[in-house]
Amino acid sequence: MEILKTQRLLSREQLAKKLFEVAHLTGNFKLRSGLTSTEYFDKYRFEARPEVLIQIAEHMKPLIPQGTEVLAGLELGGVPIATALSLVTGIPTAFIRKEAKEYGTCQFAEGAEIKNKRICIIEDVITTGGQVILSSEDLKNSGAHILKVLCVIHRGSGHEPKLEKHGLSMQALFTQAELKGN
Repeated sequence: MEILKTQRLLSREQLAKKLFEVAHLTGNFKLRSGLTSTEYFDKYRFEARPEVLIQIAEHMKPLIPQGTEVLAGLELGGVPIATALSLVTGIPTAFIRKEAKEYGTCQFAEGAEIKNKRICIIEDVITTGGQVILSSEDLKNSGAHILKVLCVIHRGSGHEPKLEKHGLSMQALFTQAELKGN
């Protein structure tokens, strides 16, 4: 951990290059949206590297809306990002499951309380936002007030019409095109 404390902050361009080097794969991939792609950003390859994850958190920190009370990390990829952001901001984190578990607490949201809280949804990679929409409905039905959706990579242009249609404002740290351009 001492290495991370003394590591200098990479520029946005350096971080984009690092993400591309660490996580970009080519081949044939089926995406959660049902689409297929010959390119894929394997989020686990950057989320499993503490020296990259801390850089992502530091660069995403200024994107968190003022007044955010809880970071809501979506299962599974949003959880390490939200945790890293929590460590650099001090904002509590809730871990949001795709569905409530059938044992223990039987909750879909674990960790920080979300009811009547202003939250920022954290995701790793967004293509069309399908899971974000589903999870945001669960969060709203539980009394959460969603301020924004943040992701590390948006496979599109940086704004997602499906999310906007559901009243969700999204901001990506990088678009796929930005990562490919470095």
